[in-house]
Amino acid sequence: MKRFITFEGGEGSGKTTQIKLAADWLRERGIPALSTAEPGGTPLGRKIRELLLNRGSWTIGAEAELLLFAAARAQHVREIILPALEAGQWVLCDRFADATLAYQGFGRGLDAGFIRTLNAFSAQALKPEMTLLFDLPVEAGLARAKKRAAGGRPEAAEDRFEQEERAFHGRIREGYLSIAAAEPERFRIIDGAGSVETVHREVCRCLEALPQLPFLEGERA
Repeated sequence: MKRFITFEGGEGSGKTTQIKLAADWLRERGIPALSTAEPGGTPLGRKIRELLLNRGSWTIGAEAELLLFAAARAQHVREIILPALEAGQWVLCDRFADATLAYQGFGRGLDAGFIRTLNAFSAQALKPEMTLLFDLPVEAGLARAKKRAAGGRPEAAEDRFEQEERAFHGRIREGYLSIAAAEPERFRIIDGAGSVETVHREVCRCLEALPQLPFLEGERA
């Protein structure tokens, strides 16, 4: 049975690590799982990602930022997500429409109603069956992101979102929690402050709650 599950959270929340572990966990159970990410997931999306993370010196306005995310999502849904779902795969996506509402709506202050309309258009009205929100204090997340950036790998360098002021990230966290409170049937809030292993176990518990998920012998004990 196909599933569309999204992983959301602010900077340094650990969602990218957890989505990889979850995809492997599902495959071990014989479930075809595709792990993908936004912005990215397609050649066009990766080009847009380079612009959005913008470690250069030019400025990207909030409106342009919003439209770039929407363009990346439109291509991602058409080229990758919908075909995978139609083929019966589970699709795990690192950020989706909720991120746009949290970052560009709550974070940048753009009109939430317009963002929801744009999200529905770019996603062809596709919505996740379940969204896992990895929540932790802003300072802890930014500290993790800075530590990762200090690792020396070019792809891990601090990006323009991580360089934003603390208040921006605070609005994003509040936005995510507000979105989750409005749709409790879809969201599962996970404490992102735990160890990788602890958080992974909680992710697995959330996935186990979905109907028709096969288990390995003795797993329920």
